[in-house]
Amino acid sequence: MIFDTHTHLNAEQFNDDIPEVIETAKRLGVNEMAVVGFDTPTIYKSLSLSQEYDFIYSIIGWHPTEAGSYNKEIETRLQEQLTRDKIVALGETGLDYYWMKDDKSTQEKIFRRQIAIAREMNLPISIHTRDAMEDTYKILKSENISDIGGIMHSFSGDGEWAKRFLDLGMHISFSGVVTFKKALEVQEAASIVPLDKMLVETDAPYLAPVPYRGKRNEPGYTHYVVDKISDIRQLPYQGVARQTTENAHQLFRIETNE
Repeated sequence: MIFDTHTHLNAEQFNDDIPEVIETAKRLGVNEMAVVGFDTPTIYKSLSLSQEYDFIYSIIGWHPTEAGSYNKEIETRLQEQLTRDKIVALGETGLDYYWMKDDKSTQEKIFRRQIAIAREMNLPISIHTRDAMEDTYKILKSENISDIGGIMHSFSGDGEWAKRFLDLGMHISFSGVVTFKKALEVQEAASIVPLDKMLVETDAPYLAPVPYRGKRNEPGYTHYVVDKISDIRQLPYQGVARQTTENAHQLFRIETNE
């Protein structure tokens, strides 16, 4: 059993074939997933999917590239939505200096506000950081993020950065990037992150792993992420799958019958 802890099955790329995508995921051993909503339409779709399928959970929040549109109305609605069943984390939120649709101060303000909401709701937080590792780290440290914990989603740093975020109490989540031939820093991080602090994901429909790089990613392709990590760590595939799933259950507070 594999848990894809960050997927966008709510994206328009899946409008026509969600049942088929889910069937492929199950065939590849991916039996649970968290669908991430990051703006109004994707949040509603995430909530709908988590109600329709018992193995789908919701992570909802406001993406840093949408920071400029965040307002009191959105916040009030988000706070209400976060109280619903099968919400397992707030996110994805953070900083994005690559697209830079809003200035750094605006992004930081909305990021800190969502950390505060996550703390109020007693939810872990899913972090998006792009070209903003240092500022993301400083904010998480200053906010004492270990109080609630969370995920460095689709981790893109090296081993030293992984250690710094681990020291803050964060989980490190690896996506298809870890399978890329030139992603040596990410592979280094995957070689040192303690297995009990590791998660796996796809970020589908983006970042498809080898052998599907450049094509639409799917939740089922978390299989290839687990396979690569098991190779890097020289550990049995099933052991990595089982441990990362147990980690997700623990972080998300999902009760199992095992």
